[in-house]
Amino acid sequence: MRWRGQRESTNVEDRRGMSFGRPAAIGGGGIVAVLIALLLGVDPRAILTGLQGTGSDVQVNVPTSQPSDEMGKFVSTVFADLEDTWTRIFQERGESFRSPTLVLFTDATPSQCGFGEAAMGPFYCPLDEKVYIDLAFYQELDQRFGAPGDFAQAYVLAHEVGHHVQNLLGIMDRVQRVSAGLSEEDTRALSVRQELQADCLAGVWGAHASQRDLLEPGDVEEGLRAAAAIGDDVIQRQTTGRVAPETWTHGSSAQRLQWLRRGLESGNIDDCNTFEDNP
Repeated sequence: MRWRGQRESTNVEDRRGMSFGRPAAIGGGGIVAVLIALLLGVDPRAILTGLQGTGSDVQVNVPTSQPSDEMGKFVSTVFADLEDTWTRIFQERGESFRSPTLVLFTDATPSQCGFGEAAMGPFYCPLDEKVYIDLAFYQELDQRFGAPGDFAQAYVLAHEVGHHVQNLLGIMDRVQRVSAGLSEEDTRALSVRQELQADCLAGVWGAHASQRDLLEPGDVEEGLRAAAAIGDDVIQRQTTGRVAPETWTHGSSAQRLQWLRRGLESGNIDDCNTFEDNP
């Protein structure tokens, strides 16, 4: 990616190196739940869904700043481009875009959706409109999942900002309301559709970045490889040796690849309706 020299976001909280005590309301139970999820081959990020609405007893007051290290500057620059791109897209639709905040943390940090841990991977909290990421995840993306590259890393951020777009458009609220009357199986299926839409929205951003000549040869392939590498079926096969589609939360490798590619090829938010199209 051609990111150097571009604008850096001012909506970044750098909590790296800070230590937080876990709220009693979640405490060890949340940790145990994550460990169980890992053992069963379930994406541990899904645990956050069960914690949403619990909030956190820890108040964090970290001023926004621009990181000075290489990786911090990279994610800050990508985040700024995501802000600018979605602002333009929303304006074209006659709507207003409200930027989320990017939170960089080490190991664990509180959020209004509960206590987030690095084991859960990057996540978006709709209650405080913040994207959380421990940058060590990028090392795991490379070494464990075999998906290196700066655009692969950018795709991860773009997916989480895609959830913010869903939040602003009211999609997350509608999914939550509909889920209340569904079986566990149907709720999981709806969750998969929501995650696949975030992949497609990440692709929409990628298409706009490509139009502005920010992508280099091989970047799109990096993003597609990353999407395929973190499908639920791949993660389950690595952790348990078997695939259980009834427990998926983010979709299969093929599904994630399909919807990221659709966004990249279309560049149109209206082509990301995973709730009506066959995922």
